Amino acid sequence: MKYDIIIIGAGVVGSAVARELSRYKFRVLVLEKENDVAYGSSGANSGVIHAGFNVPPGSLKAKFNVEGNRIFPRLARELSVPFKRIGKLVVARNKTERSRLEELKDIGVKNGVPGLRVIGKKELRRLEPRIEGEAALYVPSAGVTSPFLFTIALAECARENGIKFRFGEKVIGIKKTQCGFIVRTSAGLFRSQVVVNSAGICADEIARMAGINRYRLYPNRGEYLILDKRFGNLVGRMIYPVPLKGAPGLGIHITPTVDGNILLGPSDAFIKDRSDTRTTASVFSRLIKEAEEMLPSLPREAFIQGYAGIRPKRVSARMKGFRDYVIEEDPKVSGFFNLTGIESPGLTAAPAIAKYVTSLILKSLSAGKKAAFKAALKKETRFAELSLRDKKRRIRKLPRCGEIVCRCEQVTKEELRDAVKGAFGIPSLAAIKIRTRAMTGRCQGGFCSPKIIEMLDKEFGLNKENLILKTKESYLLACRTKDLRR
Repeated sequence: MKYDIIIIGAGVVGSAVARELSRYKFRVLVLEKENDVAYGSSGANSGVIHAGFNVPPGSLKAKFNVEGNRIFPRLARELSVPFKRIGKLVVARNKTERSRLEELKDIGVKNGVPGLRVIGKKELRRLEPRIEGEAALYVPSAGVTSPFLFTIALAECARENGIKFRFGEKVIGIKKTQCGFIVRTSAGLFRSQVVVNSAGICADEIARMAGINRYRLYPNRGEYLILDKRFGNLVGRMIYPVPLKGAPGLGIHITPTVDGNILLGPSDAFIKDRSDTRTTASVFSRLIKEAEEMLPSLPREAFIQGYAGIRPKRVSARMKGFRDYVIEEDPKVSGFFNLTGIESPGLTAAPAIAKYVTSLILKSLSAGKKAAFKAALKKETRFAELSLRDKKRRIRKLPRCGEIVCRCEQVTKEELRDAVKGAFGIPSLAAIKIRTRAMTGRCQGGFCSPKIIEMLDKEFGLNKENLILKTKESYLLACRTKDLRR
């Protein structure tokens, strides 16, 4: 089939580009090797909407970070995505680190970050009584969102406006022709005039398929720990250490989420395998130890789960210095747009990157604007977030809301049904999990997952023997025990 534009990758940046392009009369296809959106780096971060005080002035990272932060509140309202501007404190533990706070503030001011100020020990203690430190940089414009729901909403909005998505199709070849490109996937051939390479950790491999060998990415794994919601009041703002100059990350931070949990992390470790998202006991111990330096009252019994994500870094463990995002039409392969090395603050920057990429494409591929572009997505407030009065009203209107399928997160049968209807690609427990928060509470699915599997099978017509956890090969059930032979 022939399209005007093919986007490779349905992470937060690829989905944001798809939504922005859906404003125009383009025929656009998004190809994703996984079975859903946000299965890579986009779904394995802390959900922080960064302010932009720790990126070099004049860089693309700085520009799109600050612009994305400014755009985000309006966009979150349009897409019915949770967003809280809770602010951030970068905590100095001694006088040496305090001088670094002024440096960070100066960088932020140059980048256009509003409201930055250095506060002393007394005000730090007033804002966050449990945090130990000598001073802090107060960053009021920083916020948090759900990286899953944001990416899903961008993709759903794009789909509502005519963008096509194909999941479970890995790109295995790209050929430049006189008329554009032939993109070969594991399932077939597609033609387009333009290709947008937004493949995250695999962006350099995709570029090489098109004959572009100038880029190399180095996978860097970051591990996180999740605290039970019972301990969600330990801090009210994001708590960061003073970052070391030249360090690959911002250090171990303490981050409240929009869902009421707190995250510790991420670590940073360069690895060889780009798909190695294992979690490790040694790193978890280090996360706790470093977090305790700022939060001594951190309870050891608070942790319910851990996870890891992979950053697509443009510098290796041996390299030093700053490497900016690559966002450009390749100078030698016209029509091929590389979005390479989009690591943090990629979530924050995604809306601004999407606008920029669209403006670049429009210079070489013209199209009129759609008269009926649908910018907004209307979504019901989660049942768990309603008042008791509103819960009763919803149950009267939709009786399935009266049956709770996940007691930790108060997920209803109606919300489960909506998740099955709205899921992209192959229905999986992971798709339901990121849309509803079922199986993410204290029991981590120990109580609710069997019930959910039965409902998917008996009430929603999804044969449980074909259900998967996440990928096509991850079947939940191997066979019936009564069919086993000794």
